[in-house]
Amino acid sequence: MTHNLILRVIAKWMIPVILLFALYVQFHGDYSPGGGFQAGVIFTTAFLLHALAYGRDATMRIIPENTLKYLSCLGVLIYAGVGVTSMVRGGNFLDYSRLASTPISGQHIGIILIELGVGITVASVMLLIFFTFSRRVIDQ
Repeated sequence: MTHNLILRVIAKWMIPVILLFALYVQFHGDYSPGGGFQAGVIFTTAFLLHALAYGRDATMRIIPENTLKYLSCLGVLIYAGVGVTSMVRGGNFLDYSRLASTPISGQHIGIILIELGVGITVASVMLLIFFTFSRRVIDQ
């Protein structure tokens, strides 16, 4: 990888801003446009920028593939866990109003947890796809 000083300096400044924006989109998705899917994609772009600036191997040292596999499973478990919890409490699958003593707070808790699960899953799976395709060697 060539040492591109300008790209690395810009990436070093932009990556924290991108991650902060992803967190904003994640946790304000129930009040405004956005949510887990959009936040997961934005979160992934920070790591893609890091991989472009510093190399794929440096990015894989920050967040290894095994960690991404566990995170993708964790996101699905959070999503399914919210649904199963609402069923155990006497409601339908993903009936958020059963998650707390009042329906409004249950709706709020349910949406935040569901969007968190979706965001974790989307970000980890997109990074796994990137690592898989970037590892591929093309034979000519």
